[in-house]
Amino acid sequence: MPPDEKHEYRAADLARAAGITQRTLRFYRERRLLPPPRREGRIAWYDEHHLARLRTIATLLARGHTLGGIADLIDAFEQGRTSSSTARLLGMDSLLTSTFSDETPVRLTPEDLADHFGSDVTAEDLAASLEIGYVSVEGDEIVHVSRRLLDASAALVREGVPLSAVLAAGRRLREEVDAVSEVFSEMLRRYILPGDLTAADAERVTLTLARLSPIAKQVVEAELGLALDRRVRAEAETWFAAAGQREDGPAGDAPARDGTHRDGKPRDGTSGK
Repeated sequence: MPPDEKHEYRAADLARAAGITQRTLRFYRERRLLPPPRREGRIAWYDEHHLARLRTIATLLARGHTLGGIADLIDAFEQGRTSSSTARLLGMDSLLTSTFSDETPVRLTPEDLADHFGSDVTAEDLAASLEIGYVSVEGDEIVHVSRRLLDASAALVREGVPLSAVLAAGRRLREEVDAVSEVFSEMLRRYILPGDLTAADAERVTLTLARLSPIAKQVVEAELGLALDRRVRAEAETWFAAAGQREDGPAGDAPARDGTHRDGKPRDGTSGK
């Protein structure tokens, strides 16, 4: 099937895909929980929007909502009288915001924290971590937002970078990456996301974002690698040039390969005769 061709279902196929009976499907139609199907003669054709709506209904029923309440929520969302809480009830926020991040939180005791960073963790370090959003406190435990960021921070500390410097760099990186993410967000708003997002759009948009997620990460990783190559190479050239000057001494006093200074005089100060 071409990528731009919509998948359509007859009533029996739609019910099977949604895991419900045709009788339930008819009941939902009578309650106006589904938008009207496309008619082709006497055949009713449903698409992925109807399937997404049925899955949303199933999720809300599992959460304890009544069909009447679900109808009100869907109507409010589609009429633009929604809020973030309504979107949350419809399952839209989790569908649309959980695509790009695959980080695994880590629960840590104070002893675990010491194992990662030694005994030099200060109250200021913990306060900075809380402010940046790396960690939160839950009872007697500390929850770090990302296993990968935790491991990377610990590795930098083991290499000799102070934890305070790691956190300062993390704060700056957070600001820079937020700016980068805004570039992608603007692109999504202009070219990907529909102007009037409905509950039925959730699954389609989620699948689109799932395809774009690795592409966005690939672009950022490639650009970061190229930038690091440029900057580190420039720093290395500067360092080696400075090291070479220190080894040779002042330019006017550097000895030639035959043991004489550049003015032709021997290094021991004799006339050379």
